[in-house]
Amino acid sequence: MNLELLESFGQNYPEEADGTLDCISMALTCTFNRWGTLLAVGCNDGRIVIWDFLTRGIAKIISAHIHPVCSLSWSRDGHKLVSASTDNIVSQWDVLTGDCDQRFRFPSPILKLQYHPRDMDKVLVCPMKSAPVLLTLSDSKHVVLPVDDDSDLNVVAAFDRRGDYIYTGNAKGKILVLNTNKQDLVASFRVTTGTSNTTAIKSIEFARKGSCFLINTADRIIRVYDGREILTCGRDGEPEPIQKLQDLVNRTPWKRCCFSGDGEYIVAGSARQHALYIWEKSIGNLVKILHGTRGELLLDVAWHPVRPIIASISSGVVSIWAQNQVENWSAFAPDFKELDENVEYEERESEFDIEDEDKSEPEQTGADAAEDEEVDVTSVDPIPAFCSSDEELEDFKALLYLPIAPEVEDPEENPFGPPPDAAGQNATPDDGSTHSGPGDKKQRQPSSDGGPPKKKIRTTTIELQGVPNDEVHPLLGVKGDSKSKKKAAGRPKGSKGKDKDSPFRPKVFRDRAEGLGTPGNLVSAVYKQHEVQGLD
Repeated sequence: MNLELLESFGQNYPEEADGTLDCISMALTCTFNRWGTLLAVGCNDGRIVIWDFLTRGIAKIISAHIHPVCSLSWSRDGHKLVSASTDNIVSQWDVLTGDCDQRFRFPSPILKLQYHPRDMDKVLVCPMKSAPVLLTLSDSKHVVLPVDDDSDLNVVAAFDRRGDYIYTGNAKGKILVLNTNKQDLVASFRVTTGTSNTTAIKSIEFARKGSCFLINTADRIIRVYDGREILTCGRDGEPEPIQKLQDLVNRTPWKRCCFSGDGEYIVAGSARQHALYIWEKSIGNLVKILHGTRGELLLDVAWHPVRPIIASISSGVVSIWAQNQVENWSAFAPDFKELDENVEYEERESEFDIEDEDKSEPEQTGADAAEDEEVDVTSVDPIPAFCSSDEELEDFKALLYLPIAPEVEDPEENPFGPPPDAAGQNATPDDGSTHSGPGDKKQRQPSSDGGPPKKKIRTTTIELQGVPNDEVHPLLGVKGDSKSKKKAAGRPKGSKGKDKDSPFRPKVFRDRAEGLGTPGNLVSAVYKQHEVQGLD
């Protein structure tokens, strides 16, 4: 669809609920790719569900982690996805194949991760009770970013719009601006309340267009700053926020905040209920409050990159908010008029004549003369909404859509017979020996899928000094009941009974328990179980 035709000539924010996306399992976090064509949703059972946002259908399911997925981030070209789970694991995924490229194991839970906006080799990770870490994926190295106060390690961080700088904020309200390449301190300032008291920084979010960013603080105020002014003020500057956004009546704390795709609006999700507040950035006025189901708590909010659509998560379901589409027939036929009541019409004398004898031959001017010009139908103009201000062309290698595999209605019935390699696997070797047991299953598993054997996933352990190892992710609750919460939240480790650890259990379920199941495979587990048992 031509995005220039989506201009709404007025408001660019959603007004009402427009359906839900049910991932079957509980959704915890979501994020759009750069074009808004795919929505990645992290779930409570460790799966990543990728939705085709145009058709509102599931395009891919990746069995990513054993524990709940707590943070997701797309690469710039849409081919890669990084995810973090509550068991301190960070993984990089190939979106097209669903394979895991590599893993990183951290000593403490991951609060947030973010791909570098321009460099696909760098990922910013914010571990709990630790300074932010800048990962380099190609050589698996990491750099611990400097902090203002070593005793205060409740730090959040974010790349700016182009990734030139990293902004970090701590629990004492101190914001540091670091050069991404050298990690040098470029600018700094402190967020203060009305008096000299400081307030903790909860999150930092940048707009996709322009130089503005917002800071969500513990004093329930969202402050909007201009990044250029921050750099101009330098170290220990005192920049004034452009806007201060808050709910003066209810004193609502904010769970999640973000900018609209064009950077003109700001949405904030309440931490008390499923309610979304939308402000206009330039004026600072509240333009809309979207209310979800009463009694639900909000987990995450994401604004579509190019359209006035918001996705919010509460009670494990993704809710979509959009504008009310009004039918306008005059847009299809320019001469069409909608009438409230019948009107008497007087026809002109020559209205229904085949040829108008009295018509004079007009001169070809303007639009008529342009009909004789050659029209270029081969070259494709880039869509401005998909290009940055410093880019002239679109990224033609970008991954906008995913092919969807057809659904098998009756997988038990195979009208085409067994696959050719299955017959060879069931046959007895020439030497008369028979192989059985788990070892044989391991050898036959790659060929039963019809593909090459999977490469071993490289796992790198990240060592951070002075970081406690017993921290529990906020999603899992307090330390006292962390065991029960973790057990309920994660994927089941196996069937109950004596055969829990039996090597003769169907391979597919053990793979899922180990987190190494076939990623992105949409075939049901029942079909896989039948297929593997048929080989015995």
